[in-house]
Formats: sequence, C-alpha cells, structure tokens
Amino acid sequence: MCFLRRNVYVACVALSGFLIAGQAHAADAPPKGAFQVGFAERDISPEIGMEAPGGYGKSYHRSFHDPCKVRAAVFDDGANRVALVGIDALFIHRQTVESVRKKIEAHTGIPGHAVLLAASHSHSSGPMSGIMPGEFDHSSDLVKKLAYDHSTAANPAYLEKVETALVEAVREANDQRAASKAGIGRGLEDKVAFNRRFRMRSGLTVTHPRQGNPDILEAAGPTDPEVGVIGVWDDKQNLRGCVVNFACHATTSPGGISANYVHYLEQAIRGFYGPQAVVVFLNGASGDVTQVDNLSRFANPASEQWAKLVGGRIGAEAVKVLLAMHPAELTPVAAKNTVLTIPRRVPDPKRLERCLALVQKDPQSVDITEWTFAKEIVLLDATLQKSPHAQAEVQAVQVGPAVFVTTPAEYFCEYGLKIKENSKFPFTFPVSLANGCVGYVPTEDAFGPRGGGYETRLTWYSNLEPTAGTQMMNAGLKLTEQLSPCIAPQPPLAPAFQGPAWNYGNVPPELN
Repeated sequence: MCFLRRNVYVACVALSGFLIAGQAHAADAPPKGAFQVGFAERDISPEIGMEAPGGYGKSYHRSFHDPCKVRAAVFDDGANRVALVGIDALFIHRQTVESVRKKIEAHTGIPGHAVLLAASHSHSSGPMSGIMPGEFDHSSDLVKKLAYDHSTAANPAYLEKVETALVEAVREANDQRAASKAGIGRGLEDKVAFNRRFRMRSGLTVTHPRQGNPDILEAAGPTDPEVGVIGVWDDKQNLRGCVVNFACHATTSPGGISANYVHYLEQAIRGFYGPQAVVVFLNGASGDVTQVDNLSRFANPASEQWAKLVGGRIGAEAVKVLLAMHPAELTPVAAKNTVLTIPRRVPDPKRLERCLALVQKDPQSVDITEWTFAKEIVLLDATLQKSPHAQAEVQAVQVGPAVFVTTPAEYFCEYGLKIKENSKFPFTFPVSLANGCVGYVPTEDAFGPRGGGYETRLTWYSNLEPTAGTQMMNAGLKLTEQLSPCIAPQPPLAPAFQGPAWNYGNVPPELN
C-alpha cells in the first residue's frame, strides 16, 4: 500500500459528501459549491548591493537574474480557510512569522495557526535570514562585532518589504477567492536530488566527500523523489494556480539575485498552462538532500544549466501530474499546530575558551574555517545566556485528502519519509523551513558513533539536542491524527464490459 502511495501516479479529488475516515457522515461535509480558492504573488527581489544569504560571513549581491517572490494560495471549504505561502528566501525568522500572521488575521480573519509560511531555502535570495537587528545587543563588544560585522545579517528595510508583501499576497489571494475545482496527485523525479552525506571507510559520515573519493562506502541517507501537486482550475478550465512539494536544497544559484531552481520550475509550468498560473513551491524534508551527485563520474553542470535542469525537470513532472487530474471540490480544509520547547546543545567550557581566544585573532592569520566555527560557538554561547531553549512550531494543514506537515528546520529526509509512511492521509507532504527556523535537524543516528558531517556542527544557527527531529516527527503525526483524512476518490470508472471485443481487432493473424 505504501509503495502504491509513493510510486504510482494518482489523479484524485475529494467530492462533496465524501466519506471521512470511516466515522464522519456526508452531512458533515461543507455544502456543494462552497469550495473556493484564491492565488496571488508579490515581488520581493532585494536591491543590488544587499547581503546574499547562505553562508557564515558577509557576501553581497552584484547582479540580477530573476525575481524573488512570495506566492500565496487560500483554500476555503465554506467553513474554514487555510493559507499556503511559499517564500523565495533562505529561511524566515519566528518573529517575522508571528508579526505577519497577526496582520493577516486582522485583515482577513484567517486564523494565524492556519497560515503556513515556508521558505524555499534559496541561497540566491534576499537578506531576511541571518542575525536579526539588535539580536546581540545584550552581549559584549566582541560578540556584537562578531555578530554584526562578521556574520550574515537580516536587513531591516528588506524585512519590512517582505512582511508587507506577505500580508498583501495573502490578502489578495483571500479577496480573489472564487468557485474552483481542484485535483491532487503525485509524480516521480529521481534524477536531480541526491543525499549529500556518505558513510566512509573511517567509520564516520562525511558531507560532500566529493566525486571520485575512494573512501566512500555508501550514502548515509535517502532521498524523496515524490513530486506532490495540487492544481486549481476556474470554470473555463484554466489553471489558476498550483502547489508543488519536492525535497531538494535550493543551491543551484544560477547567478545573482534569483529564486534559484524554483524560477525554472515556475517557467516549466507556466510554459504549458500560461502566465496566469501562480506556482506555490513548498520545499520538502531536504536538510541532507541537494542537487549534487557525489557518486557521479561526470563533471557538474554550470550553475545556470544546473538550475534549469533541476527546476525544469521538477516542473515538467508537475505538469504531467496536473494533466492526469480530474478536478472537483477538494474539501475539507483545516489546520492544527503546536509549539515545542527544545533544549539547545551546550558547548564544552574548554572548547568555548579556545574559541574565544581564536576569534580575537585576525581571521586572515589563521585557518578561516576554524575561525568561522569558533565565531559560531561564541555566538551560540551568547544566545544560550538569553535563550537556552528554542521554540519550534509544528503544523498540519489539510486540503482534502492531503496534509502538509511542517517543521521549522533543515529537516533530514529520513524523517519526512517516516512521516509519510505513518500518516493516515492518502497524500502527505512534509514542508521544511516553515514558520520559523531552528537550523539543521539531523537524525539521532547522525549524532551517534557512525555519524558526523557538516549538519551536525554546533553553531549559532544549528544547535538543538539530538532528539529534536524525533520530537518534531511525533508531534506532526499527532496533529494529523486530530484531522479527518478523506478517502481520495478515483477517476470515473469505465463502463462494465458488455462484449464482444472490438470486431476490428478480434481476428487471428492474417498472413496472406
């Protein structure tokens, strides 16, 4: 059953009056014709010269490639509304989420917990991640210098621009709600995303050991090739928009300011269905999955071609799924959430002492990698003084037979697959870097004797205790159990066989 769920195309829809998990009645469903959907988007491209995210130090945009956007979809079943919002950004801070949700609820009435705000993790986007303004004002002059002068920082003016765009996009999507038909399906794209962690002969795990490394034994984790799609059509059968879920780091970086491969994913879908289609992209559990194939013997493509390859293939697969759909009303919609309080890992005092000594040296006079991660330990120590625990929201948003299960993390792919396996919903779409960010959340095995790798480094950005991923997985599954998964109907059945077989073809071989 699990194999069929994950590997066979299914174009299905939820009709009004469908059965709900064997316990609800048709009368409980919203009335037929109540299903409405709205879409909207806004440009959030940063200015040339603004900081580029994705590293531990300062880097600046010097060119423009394609626009960064926020894209929103609002689903309404006549009783409840939910908003799914994709953001071309590395990640979104929790305080930004709380501010935006409060404004959206005030303007639209959509409850804050029913608004899903997810970053695509584009490494070529604007400065809304990194150190927040004033975040280390409580610290020493040394720490403030490390934070504000030597680390990636969010730009206050850009944060305000993005907040405004997020609120406006959801408001417009809400205002543009109209009677719609929707379908849901899944496809497979297994040629563009690869696990980047490998078990080595040394007994440890290494991130990106590089092509041709003779010490590689095997990949240390899985990938998820599923392309999940919800498509929405108007009464003239025009595609109004769609939601696409796929697990892969957005690190193709085609050059300059860019939505990354999401730009070409959007182009592929719009190339077939038209420019009116809004494409809401929600990244899956991709904390250890990128476009880099460390086992390939061929040279990697140039960045531009790589972005086209990844985005184009995912977009083309989404088109195939959309073409197989049989749209109808996709209800009910609902949302649940919970906020976990998770302890941070604490650096050893002797290590902290060494790091404090190192960061007071000129970065150019020592190993820059050692200096960078010493800086991160010092920043983490300052964070622990104010916040020894992290707040991590887990959310479940239902659209008919689908549930989106979110984590505020670069969440390892294995967890996403386990969520899918244990969910009772016909379609389960994990969403990472949603509603905040707590950094990398590896598996517990990654912290064990055979573990290691970049994602387990202790930093200001990534520092939760090893069980955090399991806690989030269990919390997400518990939320899905509070929702009522519907049975996803199939396309119309063929007429019963009445015979005989087609006379034109019902003949033996004719040789003369």
